[in-house]
Amino acid sequence: MSTARLKINLEALAINWRNLDSRTNCETAAVVKANGYGLDAGRVGKALAEAGARNFFVAAAEEGIALRRALGPGPGISVFSGHMDGDAKLLKDFQLTPMLNSIDQMLRHFEALPGHPFGVQLDSGMNRLGMEAGEWAAVREIALGQGPVLLMSHLACADEPDHGMNAFQLKNFRDMTEGCDLPRSLSATGGLLLGPDYHFDLCRPGIGLYGGAPYDGALPVVTLEVPVIQTRLLAAGETVGYGNAWTAQRESRIATIAAGYADGLQRALQNGGIQAYAGKTPCPVIGRVSMDLITVDVTDLGADPEVLTLINEDQTVDRMADAAGTIGYEILTSLGHRYARTYSA
Repeated sequence: MSTARLKINLEALAINWRNLDSRTNCETAAVVKANGYGLDAGRVGKALAEAGARNFFVAAAEEGIALRRALGPGPGISVFSGHMDGDAKLLKDFQLTPMLNSIDQMLRHFEALPGHPFGVQLDSGMNRLGMEAGEWAAVREIALGQGPVLLMSHLACADEPDHGMNAFQLKNFRDMTEGCDLPRSLSATGGLLLGPDYHFDLCRPGIGLYGGAPYDGALPVVTLEVPVIQTRLLAAGETVGYGNAWTAQRESRIATIAAGYADGLQRALQNGGIQAYAGKTPCPVIGRVSMDLITVDVTDLGADPEVLTLINEDQTVDRMADAAGTIGYEILTSLGHRYARTYSA
């Protein structure tokens, strides 16, 4: 094996969806944007559909194409970015449902695709996407008269259960949708975990499906195995890599593995931030992470390894993220195109 292997456990993904679904009394959809968080939206979508998901969310209309081709007709595919200029043909041909974010988008959609399903995204306080309360009040009756399939909003601080923003947005969303006899959705993974007050008619988990926080009950979905290219023996005092960033304090055995920041493994992970695993045995990553290579201290192993693991059930995407000063979403969606991806059901 000359390149690193990213193993994706689709059964773990399906179990995570079923376990989250069991925590609600409403419909549980699935977010598969960013090419299924980097894991292949088509494969991920099919596994989730087989588990029972009937509605899916993507970021842009173009992302819906591969998903529709994988799922076929039937399951709903909603587009967070709404109806952008030039989207009409894609929305129609691939049966995509835009979540309209503005009065301009609403006018565009009604003119270009009269009668085509749509939802409305409302800004309950995040100030990112969706109609603010005043805009919604101005067009609410017009919009409701066209029969939206969903009213939705998005929580800004759902991964912090005690944050006051959660209750603030919940009240705003209720106020903006009061008296609308339509399906409503407020929560992704974090909001789903906040409890029934936040569930409404549909929850739409994303990162929790893929093994990430804040869902601490999630099964890990990805394993990253990286081949060892070369090992060498260093004397005490010798250095490793760019900038002489690591100095051997004893006679040391160093393994060079075939992955780096071009593969989504940030430079911030360097020099002791993470471990590489030989089976269950952790070995410290040393020196700088370079474009294609990472060095690992394997001195305490009994033999030179052929493969080391960087992401596993002991060192999850969230632990990697903590070491890099980022979030699991970024680690997961940055995993590069050079990996040989394998899928298990």
